[in-house]
Amino acid sequence: MRTVGLKVLKNKLAEYVRLAAAGEVILISDRDRVVAELVPPAPHRAPRVPDAMLAEAVREGLVTSAILPPGPPPPATPVAPLEEILAELEEDRSDR
Repeated sequence: MRTVGLKVLKNKLAEYVRLAAAGEVILISDRDRVVAELVPPAPHRAPRVPDAMLAEAVREGLVTSAILPPGPPPPATPVAPLEEILAELEEDRSDR
């Protein structure tokens, strides 16, 4: 476990992040008072940021994971034929 002041941490942040990633706990101090800790990620933490944030939101109950029925996803049905969509687009553009 190491202790580092805010000013030194700011100047050498990458070094302390590498130490934390390697498993070391870094205590961050401000005027000889511990104000934060830089710790390695928990073992259950997903390695990618979006996955980790989503997993944390599920754990906190902010979101619920989707429940899909077994089997393949339902077929995608088009909203309208492409020709109709393009015709409406041309009509909208001609109004300008």
